[in-house]
Amino acid sequence: MKMNDVVMSSPLGQGTEYVNNYDPTLLYPIARDLNWKERGLERNSLPFQGVDIWNAYELSWVNPKGKPEVRLAEFRVFADSKNIIESKSFKLYLNSLNLSQFESQEEVETVLIKDLSAVAEGRVEVRIYHPDQAPEFGQFTGFCIDNQDVEITQYTPSPDLLTTYDERVEEVLYSHLLKSNCPVTGQPDWATIGISYSGQEIDREGLLKYIISYREHGDFHEQCVENIFMHIWEQCKPDSLNVYARYVRRGGLDINPFRSSEMDDIDNLRLSRQ
Repeated sequence: MKMNDVVMSSPLGQGTEYVNNYDPTLLYPIARDLNWKERGLERNSLPFQGVDIWNAYELSWVNPKGKPEVRLAEFRVFADSKNIIESKSFKLYLNSLNLSQFESQEEVETVLIKDLSAVAEGRVEVRIYHPDQAPEFGQFTGFCIDNQDVEITQYTPSPDLLTTYDERVEEVLYSHLLKSNCPVTGQPDWATIGISYSGQEIDREGLLKYIISYREHGDFHEQCVENIFMHIWEQCKPDSLNVYARYVRRGGLDINPFRSSEMDDIDNLRLSRQ
């Protein structure tokens, strides 16, 4: 089955019925390798590892006395899992906990790990915490490339914009100008993206133009980041590469994919737009 067929049959392409009692069948998987197979590539042979960090700001259930509990949650879905979890189905699933009774926060955490691991077909880590424990805002370190006075003519992904110089460097660059679109609804997905690498110096003007070229591109957050990683890897041939996108939340969830040639540990860095 092609990616477009899978997406159109997902909850994104359907009317919504909100369920407020626990229902794990609401979760909808999408195979990570579909887009790559359409290009004749095997995803497990690509030179990256990684994790998708999800943050939930609308997690709630009721305790044995019927009193609501409200929490925040961090989910880490590792990129070697078979499936991504379609975001609307994730939201509907979390909503289904709203009138569901659980003995404790630990029980909720156990249920979430079980259900999400099953649909992802891979390792998922879950951390639940009180709203008073929410992390403070942070920011990417490195150099922001957004202030360059560039002329933009391309708004679909254009890897030919990526070029390098002979000088070898190790640096961190970031931009707040990444925007892609939901592949079904067309709604905008806004993000800040950080790129750390070692190797031949990447032309910053070309990199900024390349990032902006996603502005009319429709794809999932995870796929956009993997595309960006592979385009930089193939065009610029760095010795090492990390790509980390922090997307603005929608419907109480944000998705933050990280892809790395070396799989460094990564912080859940909450930015001001999140």
